[in-house]
Formats: sequence, structure tokens, C-alpha cells
Amino acid sequence: MGVPSGSDGDQPPTRTVTLRDVAQLAGVSIATASKALNGQPQVRATTREKVVRAAEQLSFSPNTLAQGLITQRSGTVGLLTSDLEGRFSIPILMGAEDAFGSDQTSVFLCDARGDNVRERHHLRALLSRRVDGLIVVGARPDARPSLGDLPVPVIYAYSPSDDPNDLSLVTDNVGGGSMAVDHLIRHGRRRIAHITGDATYGAARDRAAGALDRLRQEGLALAGDQVWYGAWSEAWGRGATRMLLQRDPTVDAIFAGSDEIARGVLDVLHQEDLDVPGRVAVIGFDNWNILAANARPPLSTIDMNLEQLGRLAAQRLFAAIDGNVGSGTETIPPRLITRESTAPLD
Repeated sequence: MGVPSGSDGDQPPTRTVTLRDVAQLAGVSIATASKALNGQPQVRATTREKVVRAAEQLSFSPNTLAQGLITQRSGTVGLLTSDLEGRFSIPILMGAEDAFGSDQTSVFLCDARGDNVRERHHLRALLSRRVDGLIVVGARPDARPSLGDLPVPVIYAYSPSDDPNDLSLVTDNVGGGSMAVDHLIRHGRRRIAHITGDATYGAARDRAAGALDRLRQEGLALAGDQVWYGAWSEAWGRGATRMLLQRDPTVDAIFAGSDEIARGVLDVLHQEDLDVPGRVAVIGFDNWNILAANARPPLSTIDMNLEQLGRLAAQRLFAAIDGNVGSGTETIPPRLITRESTAPLD
């Protein structure tokens, strides 16, 4: 069978290539060609190969699925998360979809809810859908077990893999802690305290390490003489602030390890008639907009740049799908978001 009619058999076709053309070139019926290009199992492998070769030769690509059969790609990726509330996974997904959108790639989102059995179930389901790759997002920014060797590339985001051979993208929590304290110092604050969350979280320790290092660089002592570790909650923010003010009433700034904690800090400062930011400046961490923007006053905070992390994860996954597989841990710098809870000291 020849190429579709045109002015010369050696010239490109002068009309759109159709499924009929592919069927004729492959020597099969139109129905068989359609089944072959749509991946239906009743078509013999040798017949499918003839149809795909014919479609490739004629540059026939009526839809993404047909392209996938020719390129061996499905145009889909999986995003597997254990973040129940979506606080971290949703911004990462939004960033990833921004990057994938220009390439017409669809994203399947699966929530494992912190359950290893559920995670394995979702993993099998995603692989059965022939996804081209996976982005794995953990519920907390600490190392998680690697998924091991899989038939598709995997990028770990927010929670790094415990295998250095995997590629992980994480937020710079040490840099974020330093950035928060630097902002307070630049506003003339010298009695800076730090109230944060669970000490078993690497992020809590890293943010504290960054804060303490910046204070040391400036020759300043930590107000309250300790890092106040506790729960990631407003209740802990309130309780810790009361204890802090009893121990050191001279405090003029508080760096809270999360926006939830910062909301509790603000509650007690209001109760004690300590003006924010005139008397005490407050800065949080996470830029959880529903909390930070609606605080009284609106809360300055450190944004983990999760949408950017998602975009970079998508870009790294594209590269891995193309054969450029990376490894190790890549750190994404956070951003300072300035609102009304911080201001220069009067």
C-alpha cells in the first residue's frame, strides 16, 4: 500500500492522515487498527506492532493515547501523598500541574493517609495505569522509606527518601529559621525567643538551629534561655508564651515554628495588653494563608515555597523520564512574607 494521494508519491501528504490510511498501510481493517492504537488486549502483539509502525511512519497521532503507544508513554504521572489535610501536598500538586500543563500531562492524586498498606495499594494502582513517573509527598519533612526499584522514575518531595540514590527535593528549614530571626534583628529586636513544635520533627530542630546560628552571628542570646519545644498547636503557643513571659518579660520578639503556634502566641500577647508589633514582634512559619492572613494583626511568616518545589519536582521528573535520572537531596530556599505582626522597634 502507498502513501495517501498527493501530487507526488515522494512528497508529504496533502491532506490529514486518517485511521483508514494507517489501516491500509498496516494491511489490517480499520476496526483492528483502532483497537491496536487504543491498547485493547484482543489484538495480537505482532499486529499491534505493525499498526504502531504504520502510525509512526505516517505521523498519525489523533490523540494522546496514540502518541503514548508510539512513544511508550501514557502522558500521566502519579502524585502519592500521606498528607491528610492537604496543607503541604496541595501547593506541591498545584506547582507540579503548572509545570505539567504545558506538556499536556495529567496527574493522578492518591492519599495514602500515612498507611503503608494503603500506600502500596495506591502504588500498584498507579503502575497499572502505566503512569510515566511518580512524585511522592510525605506528611512531615523527615526522611521516609524509599519505594525501592520501580519500573518508572520517582521524585520525592517535601519528605526526602532515606536512600541517597533517590532524588529528593526539600525546603531549607535551617535557612528559614535564620531568615526569620534575621528579619527580626533588622527591625531592631534584640530579645528574641523561639517557640516551636515537636522536637522529634527534624524541621523543628532545623528551624531552631538556623535561628540560633543567626543569633550567634549577631552576638545575641536567646530570650527565655531555651527553645520552647511542644505541640504544633495554638494551645501550645498560648501555654509556652505564658511561661516565656514569666521567665523573661523583656522579650521583644517571638519566632514561632509554625503559623498555628504563632496564633496562640498572639492570643496571649493580646490578653497581656502587649502591643503587636509595637512592644513584641511575632513571625511564624509555613504561610498557611487561612491562619496567617486572618490573624490579628496579619502574620509575617516564612513561606516554604511549596509551589516552586512542586514545579521543580515536575521538571526533575520530566528529565528522569527522558533518561536524565538524578540522585541526592536538592534544597529549595524559602521566602519571607512580611505582614503587620512585625515592624521596626519604636
